Amino acid sequence: MTSSQTPSLYRERLLQERARLLDRIAEQRGGLVSRADMAADHFDNSFQSRAQIRTERQTEFAMNEHETAELGDIEAALERMDAGTYGQCTDCGVTIPPARLNAYPTAKRCIDCQTVAEQHR
Repeated sequence: MTSSQTPSLYRERLLQERARLLDRIAEQRGGLVSRADMAADHFDNSFQSRAQIRTERQTEFAMNEHETAELGDIEAALERMDAGTYGQCTDCGVTIPPARLNAYPTAKRCIDCQTVAEQHR
């Protein structure tokens, strides 16, 4: 991998981001209680309409899914580091440019392959 940052600096960034994300999740969930449960408790004790409760729960579920995906991306990037493939596109094998890794350290694809992947979604 050629880049302006050494793999150990990327690893450090990823580990710090994982720690921040886990801290944020714990703080927002109030410990072991999920966001959806917190929202349900909050709205079940208020005069909010059912539509507002449903919207809040959907938002909480979406946030949980996003955070889970972020954690998965970080773990996958760390696994690629351990395997010695970090910085290589998982689809075509080319070296991912340092600018992309600096902006998005969990990137698993080069821009061209990422564009194709997004078009097929």
